[in-house]
Amino acid sequence: MPKPGSLTALGPCEQLAYVPSDFDAALKYWTETMGVGPFFLFENITLENMHYRGEPTDARFSVAMAYWNDIQIELFRPENDAPAHYNGEYGVKDRLHHTLVIVEDFEAAKKAVGDAGAEIIVEGTFGGARVYYVDPGAGPGGLLEILEKSEQGEQLFTMMRDAARDWDGNEPLRTLG
Repeated sequence: MPKPGSLTALGPCEQLAYVPSDFDAALKYWTETMGVGPFFLFENITLENMHYRGEPTDARFSVAMAYWNDIQIELFRPENDAPAHYNGEYGVKDRLHHTLVIVEDFEAAKKAVGDAGAEIIVEGTFGGARVYYVDPGAGPGGLLEILEKSEQGEQLFTMMRDAARDWDGNEPLRTLG
């Protein structure tokens, strides 16, 4: 049982996210060695009203996501050098970058983040859902992404999870959005 008041009380880990030095090699590793796939690629994402440590930023990135059983694997590719959670102090590569929890009560999550003394590194919205990347004290490689639960997000993740269950190894990378 999670300790009351801790960030683990927000919900279970949904995702392991990496910023690989070689995106294509990482994709090959996950699909061919680990058998994870298919990956769904979202290119040139910009969060609406994105802020890095309180300052507006025009950071752009691409992600490829797939399911390994019930855990989502995300491969993250920066598309520019604007201040963001994937460069500068938090720009770790080739190891765990962040984990994800999905929350129903975003305001309660924001309060829990503040109560835990976690620093909000990035905030914005994507597809109408609010998102934070916070540093709960672990520093680089230990960020926590907090995503507001949405019907659109649930449908997307369900489609991806279903595709992984039936994946036969063909078409390991599929482009969306």
